[in-house]
Amino acid sequence: MRAAFSVCEEEFESSSARERQFKALEKELADALKLRLQALRDGPRRPALLGLQRDIEDALCGESFVQVATPIILAKKQLEKMSIGDGHHLSSQVFWLEGDKCLRPMLAPNLYSVSMDLLRIWEKPIRIFEIGSCFRKESQGNRHLNEFTMCNLVEWGLPEETRTERLRQLAHVVMAAAGIDEYEIEETNSEVYGPSLDIVQGDTELASGNIGPHFLDANWGIRSTWAGLGFGLERLLMTREKTNNIHSVGKSLSYLDGARLKIN
Repeated sequence: MRAAFSVCEEEFESSSARERQFKALEKELADALKLRLQALRDGPRRPALLGLQRDIEDALCGESFVQVATPIILAKKQLEKMSIGDGHHLSSQVFWLEGDKCLRPMLAPNLYSVSMDLLRIWEKPIRIFEIGSCFRKESQGNRHLNEFTMCNLVEWGLPEETRTERLRQLAHVVMAAAGIDEYEIEETNSEVYGPSLDIVQGDTELASGNIGPHFLDANWGIRSTWAGLGFGLERLLMTREKTNNIHSVGKSLSYLDGARLKIN
């Protein structure tokens, strides 16, 4: 990519000389993409996004978290429990289906539902997580996707005085699994959760965390201490790979493992 920029800044004797140079550069870049795709075929045979998902799954299961899998179609009333009703501006970002259903814009409502039952069945502490697709009508930029992959985790039944420290520990578990050493944890304010702790690198938000009891818990009849985090896997991957284009690392028909497919 740097070579491409340097060529663009060059001065040429003639238009034909410029054309030859650009064709040579085009071939060089295409060959590099083909080599990258061949490397994927030879091994690991799994795009980095799926490899990252597996690494995080293994890390959390190693911390005694239980993985759950829930539907991507969400009832409107579940969003309303998250305070996202018809009057909330985030409602306009939701992909609504026929009736009172939508494609889930977040994992939290389903995790609340599962937790509500597990808190009746299992002894505390209870640790669960989910990794899966979420959908929002995001502004199309280099850091936003309409379909993106979230990892949400929650640990119920923590001693109240340990919640914030546990949140930091769990952030480290996931960030280490993602291969990211440099990050900061900042206090912020979430439109849904209120006061939150964000995991950031530079000006890029990688995750958001909260501790409870929380005012939303009552909508599920839950009364327990907890710590939870939500990570965007494409954001993690974009940060680790030092790319400024989130579309190249997400689910795509144009890219495979960061390499463009529209090449000659």
